[in-house]
Amino acid sequence: MGPNFPITRLRRLRASQTLRDMMQENTVTLNDLIYPIFIEEELEDFAPVESMPGIFRIPERKLDAAAKEIAAAGVKAVMTFGVSRHKDDTGSDSWNENGLLARMTKRIKDAAPDLLVLSDTCFCEYTSHGHCGVIDGEHVHNDHTIENLGRQAVVAARAGADMIAPSSMMDGQVKAIRSALDQAGFVNTPIMAYSSKFASAFYGPFRAAAGCDLIGDRKAYQMNPMNGREALLESIVDEAEGADILMVKPALPYLDVLANIRRNSLLPVAAYQVSGEYAMIKFAAQADAIDERRVVRETLGSIKRAGADLIMTYFAMDIAREGF
Repeated sequence: MGPNFPITRLRRLRASQTLRDMMQENTVTLNDLIYPIFIEEELEDFAPVESMPGIFRIPERKLDAAAKEIAAAGVKAVMTFGVSRHKDDTGSDSWNENGLLARMTKRIKDAAPDLLVLSDTCFCEYTSHGHCGVIDGEHVHNDHTIENLGRQAVVAARAGADMIAPSSMMDGQVKAIRSALDQAGFVNTPIMAYSSKFASAFYGPFRAAAGCDLIGDRKAYQMNPMNGREALLESIVDEAEGADILMVKPALPYLDVLANIRRNSLLPVAAYQVSGEYAMIKFAAQADAIDERRVVRETLGSIKRAGADLIMTYFAMDIAREGF
């Protein structure tokens, strides 16, 4: 027992549900959540992602209705990932003014103008090799890639994207994108930088969902999962280059990283509860090993408690529909 017992009784403030509600330090609401979605061109109907129960590839032709449904449910923001049928070695369709990325962004904004669209700015969904940029020999060429990222960001902004979210983990990507956006007149379009993105084993289901099977690995540009100080350095660099929001990806295995960035930056901080985290909860719930609703709330609460202002989560629509 504590030295001040019985004067100090911490259970006093846990005695009733009303007291517990009033004493709750963190709250997760739809204002905190961003819903990642997959949009596939030349697809006839919704296609289930087997490794992510409850998640579907949305046919581009039905995106208008899907966007309206998402907005009507109360979700405030989506992160868009295109599933391309027009891949090449540079991902050039992503900076085509009439390509999938531009079309899907415009369709969402036309159908649901108040739904915030965050455009994932990368190339892995659009390249034939599955890497996040231009291949030069055996490696991704950093400087050629960031030039193309700037082009993609401008196309997304012109199509109506509310925010640019670069995820390729190239050095200088935030500065290159900020410069390209400013030169094109989009000085007020913010950048959410995937500033601490790890070469994680938790991305497996996403690759199936986004159709970006990989030749090789991304260890030369995504971060070593064992490194924490490097993650902080990445975020400090991105903030200096003009990032408006910093992000940690994945979330649960890196709560220490998230908390450290929160202590060292005044910028808003986001975290991405990735596909593997989602799948583990869904499959465990299907096996009756856990209470899905309680675990979802507990995990999202832990991410918020660690310092996240925003959370990317595939549970956003479940929460909107059923109020987990």
